[in-house]
Amino acid sequence: MNNYLFDAKVWEKAWQEDPKAMANRFKKMGMDPHKSFDHKAEVFNEEVFSSAGRDRSERIISWMEGQGVDFKGLSVLDVGAASGGFTVPFIKRGAKVTAVEPNVPLSELFLKNTAGAAPGQVELVREAFEHIDIAARGWLNAFDLVFVSMCPAVFDWESTEKVISCARQYCYISTSAGVQEHSLKNEVLQLLTGQEAHMESSDMAYLLQLLYLKGYSYESIVTRETKSKELPLEAAVDEVMELLPLHQLDGTESVRKAVTDYLHTAYPGQQVVIRQGGRFGKVLIKLQDLNMYSRAAAKL
Repeated sequence: MNNYLFDAKVWEKAWQEDPKAMANRFKKMGMDPHKSFDHKAEVFNEEVFSSAGRDRSERIISWMEGQGVDFKGLSVLDVGAASGGFTVPFIKRGAKVTAVEPNVPLSELFLKNTAGAAPGQVELVREAFEHIDIAARGWLNAFDLVFVSMCPAVFDWESTEKVISCARQYCYISTSAGVQEHSLKNEVLQLLTGQEAHMESSDMAYLLQLLYLKGYSYESIVTRETKSKELPLEAAVDEVMELLPLHQLDGTESVRKAVTDYLHTAYPGQQVVIRQGGRFGKVLIKLQDLNMYSRAAAKL
């Protein structure tokens, strides 16, 4: 067997240099991930606090509680807190949360959504985590739980170590674990290239392999999550055009015309139903109690 499989340095370098890793794809496109939600913050916020969005948050939090995380009195660093989709249920469970969110529209929504918190229970830091000097802030080993859900703050092993170093007991990280499914994007890719999207890289694969090689104790789960939405035809065109650069397709006028013409033919009712989702990985890293958690034993 190739010894590179067990060489952490090889995996660190591969993740950092992989052109298909998410951070490198964003860089190649010239996209600032911290501003990508500027125009859709309100829609995102509505989805997060919808019934389905709240159910999703509760499933994830319940999974963590099933691994022994007790949020009552817990100090939490929520990295990439967005509009507070997880911070709100954290504080309802009695946690004290320091939230990091650099996006201006999302941070404004965060303040509105957490306005009912007790004084001193929530602090918002409006900076990108990557730019924060955690030692100068006094954040090294400062939080019981560091929570990083689908956030660009984790993009290689060095950034992973940075978030872990802020935690005392637990560090939760989630990221995509495969192809981002989008039914309309797949239709358009077939139209323009004759091919569907397929998995070319996975940040989750790098993360789990390196956690294993570095000797961490952790619980992980990979699930497939999907949802559907309906958009007016022009809004559907705008959405799919935003996604095409991720597949090395430029949003030229000729491409936009081809997409628009296709949608007018395929969706004569002017409304487009889009199914989207994919496989997502979640990992809970344990830094103190390293053995398997037992609910029965915890009750004794």
